[in-house]
Amino acid sequence: METSRFSFDLPDRLIAQHPTDRREDARLLVDDAGTVSHRHVSDLVDVIPGNALLVINDTRVRKARVYAREMSNGRPVEILFLDALAGNRWHVLARRPGRNPEHRRYELPGEIGARLRRDSDRYELESDLPLDEAWFEEHGHMPLPPYIEREDESADTERYQTVFARRIGSAAAPTAGLHLTEVMLADLESRGVEIVRVTLDVGTGTFAPVRTERVEDHTMHTERYEVSAEAAIAVNRAKADERPVVAVGTTSVRTLESAWDNGELRSGEASSDLFIYPGYRFQVVDELLTNFHTPRSSLLMLVCAFAGTEHVLDLYREAVAREYRFFSYGDAMYLRPVRR
Repeated sequence: METSRFSFDLPDRLIAQHPTDRREDARLLVDDAGTVSHRHVSDLVDVIPGNALLVINDTRVRKARVYAREMSNGRPVEILFLDALAGNRWHVLARRPGRNPEHRRYELPGEIGARLRRDSDRYELESDLPLDEAWFEEHGHMPLPPYIEREDESADTERYQTVFARRIGSAAAPTAGLHLTEVMLADLESRGVEIVRVTLDVGTGTFAPVRTERVEDHTMHTERYEVSAEAAIAVNRAKADERPVVAVGTTSVRTLESAWDNGELRSGEASSDLFIYPGYRFQVVDELLTNFHTPRSSLLMLVCAFAGTEHVLDLYREAVAREYRFFSYGDAMYLRPVRR
């Protein structure tokens, strides 16, 4: 399958640089088994079936972008912290680290020394002192994706975080969940919708384009996830009762589909490198709330697998024609495919 099949034309002006004034003000393209309507996220309470099980990802975004300097010359270096390793070591991405970074010393905020070592397509950073969450809160910045072409602002501390974010672990937001509010969730529950949480820590690989010519040759990034016993019981009950399971975002989809084993959802903590692209047979998810994704991305391929490649690309073309706002701070779509 050619990767170029998942390209589309998008004017730069449609890439959202800021969120809407209110989360629920974002526009919502609804595809109900082929019937398309144009609404707002606030209408979700009428779109999601009253007997549905809604699955949200409660991961919390770390202020993972840190500005350091090279000790020998004071040159600034931007570091994005990804995964904590043993000791004082982290997997990181580094921007402008200079040549031969293994032979250089860097200073992190708070006068903490550090070294970098190349580790495949990223670096391993070892700091002289441990870096805890209080340090990131004081010195870090929200890791806005590169297509948001501005520095983070104080408002991003709240808006690039879901209202139900709980456990810190992500270097990027589960963006479909950014649209939901506590009032909307309470309203859904009052109408009979059951809501459960799973956790998948989002890495920067989620935004990376698929660079291989053939989709099948792509190596998927790995992300940690956790399904509680409560969530597993709720999902298994919903599947047994033939109630629709609605995933909020592709990260919830990956969690659910990764944890499905031999006819049931398994609880526990694990890592997933599941690559969902057209041809994949979904086991758990029936309906999907998702943002509009970047061309040639694994996220777009997942959505195409869910609702059909040509159909999804037609929806994207319609969204462009109607000037929907795209990507992390953009608008959303709700997909209820024709039952297979």
